[in-house]
Amino acid sequence: MSMRISSKTIYDVGVGNLGTLQTALARTQQQLSTGRKNLTAADDPIATARALEVTQSQSINTQLVTNRSNAKSALSQEEVALGSTTALLQDIKTLTVNAGAGSLTQKDRESLAVELEGRLADLFGVANTSDGNGGYVFSGYKSTTLPFTAVTGGAVYQGDQGQRELQVGSTRKVPTSDSGSDVFEASKNGNGTFQTHPDPANYTRGGTGIIAPGSVKDPTLLTGHQYQINFAVVPATPGIPKQTTYTVTDLTLNQPVPAAPNPAVPIPYESGKSITFDGIQFDIKGDPADLDAFTVEPSTKQSVFTTVSDLISALRAPGDGGAGQASLNNKLNQVHVNIDNSLDNVLSVRASVGSRLKELDYLDSAGDDLNLQYATTLADLQDLDYVKAISQFTQQQTTLDAAQKSFKTLSGLSLFNYIS
Repeated sequence: MSMRISSKTIYDVGVGNLGTLQTALARTQQQLSTGRKNLTAADDPIATARALEVTQSQSINTQLVTNRSNAKSALSQEEVALGSTTALLQDIKTLTVNAGAGSLTQKDRESLAVELEGRLADLFGVANTSDGNGGYVFSGYKSTTLPFTAVTGGAVYQGDQGQRELQVGSTRKVPTSDSGSDVFEASKNGNGTFQTHPDPANYTRGGTGIIAPGSVKDPTLLTGHQYQINFAVVPATPGIPKQTTYTVTDLTLNQPVPAAPNPAVPIPYESGKSITFDGIQFDIKGDPADLDAFTVEPSTKQSVFTTVSDLISALRAPGDGGAGQASLNNKLNQVHVNIDNSLDNVLSVRASVGSRLKELDYLDSAGDDLNLQYATTLADLQDLDYVKAISQFTQQQTTLDAAQKSFKTLSGLSLFNYIS
């Protein structure tokens, strides 16, 4: 049984097939022009959603790269400032050693004091370093406030204790600054546990005793109290040599320290012999005068500007004669150890800055690897296989061409063509 197909059906089916082939060819051509295999979310909803997630993660990673660059810039500025501070403190330390030479005259010491004033001004300049964005490196969160202002005997810190931070990793924030207080005011005076001082009146009494900074002998015995060492001198008489003794008093408890089996008995003084009590140890050299005194008290934080100002004042104080030289040496001993403490503190901050810069280098490397991973994932989800697409395009083009020719031939068939 044969079935007749109307001309209308032939045309409708032919046009429909040609339209389908042309649509497929146009889609492949659009894929080739954009380089994307999914032109709309409907082409592959799962891949499209995943590509959006990866693109967002890639954008965040790109922003973190910018943050790390900004963090490196800020930390590099701080590192330069800390390097200058280190050089200045080492120079000041050298001048302190030179100032202790007994051959220097008062005029020589004045010259050193003038030179140190220059170093102090340089130190203020470094501490008030600008960050290049209208702010200051060492002012904490108060970035637009000048960190340090010079006052008599030291400086006043006008910033705060804050550390500015930047997000440099998905779960990592890195401090990009250190407060001026932590850098220039965080070191302790003395040996870090206690500090020793001569009584200023020792100079007027003619005493030449020089007290050492001391050290901790037994941490378990430390009390944190304030002490005073008082000297008594019995002048020599015919047949009896001069006798110098001392007693130790706990000023916090206002009672003698049992430095001997019987604390009421003064202890004979020997120049350079260790004096030990309550876990601390130090020595006194020279020849203390009658009623001379020395104090021992807990260490406190001291600004490096105060330390340098104290050094300048010490150099300008009378330093001639035995008593003057002893007074100067006592002050220089205190300054010397305080400068060492300040230098150690600055070096500690520099080490911290260096470790943060190193961490940023590692994060940069990890970020590069992560960015490559994101790019690879996006390529798998979105990028077109050009070889496959070109082959498909050629096939579709050939199919459409054949369909057009066959439709032309089929639509041209008519009985009237065979009636003469």
